[in-house]
Amino acid sequence: MPELKPPPDELGPIVSSGHLAAGAMPALSEFEFAMNMTVHAFQRWMVRCVAAAGVPDLSPLDVLVLHNVNHRAKPKRLADICLVLNIEDTHLVNYALKKLERLKLLKSGRKGKEKTVTVTPAGEDACRRYAQIREQLLVKSVLSTGLDPKRLSEIAAAMRSLSGQYDQAARAAASL
Repeated sequence: MPELKPPPDELGPIVSSGHLAAGAMPALSEFEFAMNMTVHAFQRWMVRCVAAAGVPDLSPLDVLVLHNVNHRAKPKRLADICLVLNIEDTHLVNYALKKLERLKLLKSGRKGKEKTVTVTPAGEDACRRYAQIREQLLVKSVLSTGLDPKRLSEIAAAMRSLSGQYDQAARAAASL
């Protein structure tokens, strides 16, 4: 007689590292696995969406930086972009800025002694096309799942809160 498998709700958390889930909070390992899957899917989405919008060969960071600079149509400083995107390695963002300037999607300027960047009309157009494709392919699909937008906002707030816990733990680990 074949062995019966337990129903899915009795299998335990879905994780990629059982040894980490064996600790005091298996749900955290489940969150980490889901977050990892989400990050990689989101990065694939960004790159393919911006390519469909007519701007191929951008990295996920390039896309994030372009959208951030386009946000509210006001000049941004490197430090501000890094702060908002929670990126420590300013050289990575600086490289993305230079690449986006070479592609004429951003232009640099000055505010006093500080260098700033703003979106060009071509960059604004790329962001607009990206938003249109996003609405058509992603938003429409997510809406069809019946996911409550309020619940999605609550999940986002929890993720932002957890990011602070990970940042604090990273600072503590750096001091070991």
